[in-house]
Amino acid sequence: MQRRSLITAAAASALALALPAANAQVADLSDAINKAGRQRMLSQRMGKAWLAMLLSVEKTSAQLVLDKSITLFDRQLLELKAFAPNPEVLATYTKLDSAWSDYKTLLVGKAPTREAAAALLQQDAKVLALAHQGTQQYEAALAKPVGKLVNVAGRQRMLSQRMAKYYLATTLPVDAATAGMELNKARSEFTAAMQLLKSAPEATSRIKDELTLGDAQWVFFDNALQNLQEGAQRPRPMADVYLASENLLTVMDRVTGLYAAIKTS
Repeated sequence: MQRRSLITAAAASALALALPAANAQVADLSDAINKAGRQRMLSQRMGKAWLAMLLSVEKTSAQLVLDKSITLFDRQLLELKAFAPNPEVLATYTKLDSAWSDYKTLLVGKAPTREAAAALLQQDAKVLALAHQGTQQYEAALAKPVGKLVNVAGRQRMLSQRMAKYYLATTLPVDAATAGMELNKARSEFTAAMQLLKSAPEATSRIKDELTLGDAQWVFFDNALQNLQEGAQRPRPMADVYLASENLLTVMDRVTGLYAAIKTS
């Protein structure tokens, strides 16, 4: 009960992040990596919210998350295309624009159904792959060590949403074997990346404080995820996973922003 209370208490602040009041344009290459990485997260967050609505898990919150995530994805896509530093990056975002159009068609206009779930997950994977490609290209354009840290921290946001999405997919179930495998893979990648971020020479005391908070939120989230292995496919455990993923996202978004704010010479 204490764990649930802590998860629920933080949920309101998580929803508020949910969508940062980002600048209306890309400020520099570090900001571009941050926003490009946020597109990866949003691809998974929208899938999570769609599945939560289907499963009647935090439905009001899930609808709000879906609506705001669509708006932010649209806006950042325009910004990243406009900022593209070379034809290769522009080509990636042109492809992403097309994949996003197909994904958005599945997300809006009709209520989620079990029959549509597999197609939705296939399309979110296409959007994720292109969003990741764009992030990598922006990191290469910056060509500074801090660019990798912005990328890795930003990817933690995506993994928080990906784990929750696959938890819900497994309980539905949609391709449960694959979902379970991807969930475990994401868990391992998340824990390894946290170590990298904490040990980075560029990690300031404030970044380390946020990462310590992230570790605490990870404990709640990972405990909630364990319910899957225990066979607890009931609304409360699913809500715990949903809310804990929101809280972890909030922290990792702050960490990403702090790394993106480090000035490079």
